[in-house]
Amino acid sequence: MGEVHMLVSPRGGRGRAAAAAPVVRRVIEQAGHMPVDISGSSAEESADAARAVGAAGAERLIAVGGDGTLNLAAQGVAGTGTALGIVPAGTGNDFARAFGLFGLSVEEAAAIALGSTRPVDAIRTDRQRWVTLSVTGGFSVDVNVRADRMRFPKGPSRYTVATLLTMPGLRHRELAVTVDGQRTELRSALFAVNNTRTFGGGMAICPDADPADGLIDVCAVGPASRTTMLRLLPKVFEGGHVGHRQVHMMRGRTVTIEGEMDLVGDGEEFGPAPIRLEVVPGALQIAAADPSPSTLS
Repeated sequence: MGEVHMLVSPRGGRGRAAAAAPVVRRVIEQAGHMPVDISGSSAEESADAARAVGAAGAERLIAVGGDGTLNLAAQGVAGTGTALGIVPAGTGNDFARAFGLFGLSVEEAAAIALGSTRPVDAIRTDRQRWVTLSVTGGFSVDVNVRADRMRFPKGPSRYTVATLLTMPGLRHRELAVTVDGQRTELRSALFAVNNTRTFGGGMAICPDADPADGLIDVCAVGPASRTTMLRLLPKVFEGGHVGHRQVHMMRGRTVTIEGEMDLVGDGEEFGPAPIRLEVVPGALQIAAADPSPSTLS
């Protein structure tokens, strides 16, 4: 009987992760494996436990929670060959969306988490931390902070409501983005450096991003008025903002962000800029629902 390690968020999805954990354990046991819960009492403890799992050459780690929990798991298994399964039980679950896992039952997601894997890129930062989904700054960080403090509504719509509530305080920052040595300066309301298409609970901020193409995508918006931002907001869910004259799209292997702003990485506070990001192709082995490109839409 092989061991399957689990990393469970104690607060993911306002308790959904904790509720999902017993179901995941049962699925693991029914598959003939032994579940081993490595969850720590803090993010630091959980990340350290994940690193120990990766360093030991464990076969598989399943993250039960949202994008933040997946990020903690990635700190340990990126670049190791340890398979990473995902049972989405957070608020945004944007990384899970990229692989056909969002909307599945816990049983379905857990079964897939025990299945075959595909190589997926990860983003390595100059802060000794990995990113699986995105690094954002500006208005998107203000929205993330507000959303984390809200109790209602639950689920991805919380980000939409938080966006509307934060809009009156919209402000611009001086931003410099360097992609593969090409520097762009602008006054930006927000930016996102993405490995996958979406952030913020399904907003397709970088609609052409592919987490297996060896590249990272950048979207910088600004300068833009509140009226323009409100008009762009509903379009973002389908990627319809691309092409607007205040929307700047870039793509490359290395990205440096400079400016006076705080950053959020995979939904968690990341400290202030500057930061340097580099894509590492195939750094993760993800257990996905469907390896076809259709799951990336």
